[in-house]
Amino acid sequence: LAHSRTSKIIYALKNYSRIEQTGIKTLTDIKDSLETVLTLYQSQIRNSIEVIRDYREVPSVYAYPGDLLQVWTNLIYNAFQAMQFCGRLTLSVYKENKFLVVAITDTGHGIPVEIQKKIFDPFFTTKPPGEGSGLGLDIAKRIIERHSGKIEFSSQPGQTTFYVFLPIE
Repeated sequence: LAHSRTSKIIYALKNYSRIEQTGIKTLTDIKDSLETVLTLYQSQIRNSIEVIRDYREVPSVYAYPGDLLQVWTNLIYNAFQAMQFCGRLTLSVYKENKFLVVAITDTGHGIPVEIQKKIFDPFFTTKPPGEGSGLGLDIAKRIIERHSGKIEFSSQPGQTTFYVFLPIE
């Protein structure tokens, strides 16, 4: 058990330190990017999670596709955990001003008000010991900022939405 926890932390720290200005931005279809992650989680979804797709017509954006996959993977998996792998996940993609917006909404327990200010802090986690490294949302935030975008959320009991704003060039 301790070994598995150690290797998870080492893996998370490697990913954490790997976020730097490398790679080339390529024209990325955000809907395809989200669908890739949903495909990876097919077995978790099949049984007890209803996925609603609200994909509007949006342009592709210049992005680091591998990094965005990491963001979607993190946000979607956090949503599954918040819902205890049972509920409704809504993925919305739309255009707002000069941004492409991805909104990921779950029907989980919500993020308690007293910890909302901390959730993007490195090493802060609400998960039980051995579950999370506390780096996922910090990494996601850094990746989105590297794209000159921003990430925000709104939460109340029964519904949490993470909003990712990516600039349309």
